[in-house]
Amino acid sequence: MWEERFSTPEYVFGRDPAAFLLDHADLLTPGASALSVADGEGRNSVFMAQRGMHVTALEFSPSAIAKARALAAEKGQRVDFQEVDVLDHDWPGQYDLVAGIFIQFVGPAERPGLFAGMKRSVAPGGLMLLHGYTPKQVEYGTGGPPNPENMYTGDLLRDSFAGWEIVLCESYERDIRKGSGHAGRSALIDFVARRPPGG
Repeated sequence: MWEERFSTPEYVFGRDPAAFLLDHADLLTPGASALSVADGEGRNSVFMAQRGMHVTALEFSPSAIAKARALAAEKGQRVDFQEVDVLDHDWPGQYDLVAGIFIQFVGPAERPGLFAGMKRSVAPGGLMLLHGYTPKQVEYGTGGPPNPENMYTGDLLRDSFAGWEIVLCESYERDIRKGSGHAGRSALIDFVARRPPGG
């Protein structure tokens, strides 16, 4: 599905980073390591590299990776792009920051396993950044899957990261125009949590 969707000349979700990253660019520390999960066409990983981070990006679609590499080259940035199925991945490293932006192709059955792997990838004291849709997004139909159970609520994310320091958990609405994949009024949630230094 994803390879078919990304095998077009256009950048399906645009070439600019998610507004979430622009809003919280102060969290993107130069010199720190970052992991972008299900990175797509590179707009977010390349932006993190532009902020001076050492970035690894995981993506399943070869066509998306090819466009991501082209974007990184155009911007003069270096990103370690890896062709990976994040639902069948051993999560070998740890990073100062792990970001999952619009990764709601994952439903409730697979989400705990994905989150567990992502949590293992955050170094003690490091940050988890999640950005996506709330269930109300299904009413808008301007992006994301049509399944409300794939969406995030504040309670779901707080429960998923119990024991972590919740830095930010905010639901809101915004107009998003990022390629053909995000087009219009959207119901969004931002979540930032810090792994305990000893955990």
